Amino acid sequence: MGDFTINITKELVDRLAGSDEKVKKRTVRKPKPKVSKQPRSPPQPKESKKQLQPPASSGWPVFLPVQPPVKPASAELDAIRSVVSESEKVLEKLQKQEERMVQEVTERAKDLHGKEFKLPYQKPMPCMPDYEACRACYKEHINDILKCSPLTKSYYECVQRVKQQAGSGDK
Repeated sequence: MGDFTINITKELVDRLAGSDEKVKKRTVRKPKPKVSKQPRSPPQPKESKKQLQPPASSGWPVFLPVQPPVKPASAELDAIRSVVSESEKVLEKLQKQEERMVQEVTERAKDLHGKEFKLPYQKPMPCMPDYEACRACYKEHINDILKCSPLTKSYYECVQRVKQQAGSGDK
């Protein structure tokens, strides 16, 4: 047996896919029979196929047209189907891989977003209650701020204590 190749043409794919487009029929060329360089006898009138065999006494070789082995169409279809099924398997693998990658990228983005916008722990500002009380008093007594002097004195003393504590801790 000789080597054979499979040609998958657009027309074949369209025909298999059930496309409504009309597919041009191709004519198959039959190979010409090999002709020997021996002289031929003069042409004889056409006879039936049984009479193509020469009498045993003539000695002239008879050449009948040789047809290539016909490959059944189902073999081509099977080959195409196997290629399509392999392609579908590859496509499935790629889709699963894409889903995993999307999930991984999403998780990493959430993680980075959380790290970027997460505020570090901040110490509460010392003397904040005294400061808020003093400020509220000033808002309440805009025209007579001397009424807020005890709160202001308390806030000032708190600030002095914090400064002393910070100064003694540095040494």
